[in-house]
Amino acid sequence: MSTILHAIIGYFILLFAVRILRRRAGAQMTMYEYVLIFLLGGVIILSTVGNDRSVTNCTCAVIVVAFIHRTLAFAKSKSPRIGAILDGTPVVIIRKGEWQQNVIHNTGLRSQDIEAAARGMGLTRIEDIDYAILERNGSISVIKK
Repeated sequence: MSTILHAIIGYFILLFAVRILRRRAGAQMTMYEYVLIFLLGGVIILSTVGNDRSVTNCTCAVIVVAFIHRTLAFAKSKSPRIGAILDGTPVVIIRKGEWQQNVIHNTGLRSQDIEAAARGMGLTRIEDIDYAILERNGSISVIKK
């Protein structure tokens, strides 16, 4: 039973850690963030299985984590509020051609990230952007004027 409780707690700790990491443009995590997540995962696995490293114990932990994940995915599909809590909400970076400085500061985005997204839409100048939105998945949507 302790394996199941540790797996549940560990899942939510990892979910929280990933959630507090800033979204990256292009849905890219840095190598530092990957290492951090894998390290946290490894630590949580050790605390989950404890001294009992049997196949049965590890299988129980994996099944519990998979069940929690599927349950939260189902809850997100039924409730936009739960989805917003777990995945965040889209954030407007450029509104009617005006840079939203507080959003840029809070998200850690650089102008190069927006420029790259604009080039992907065939725009060569920032002035041609009406709206730029940092999506929940980390991608940047650009709407031209």
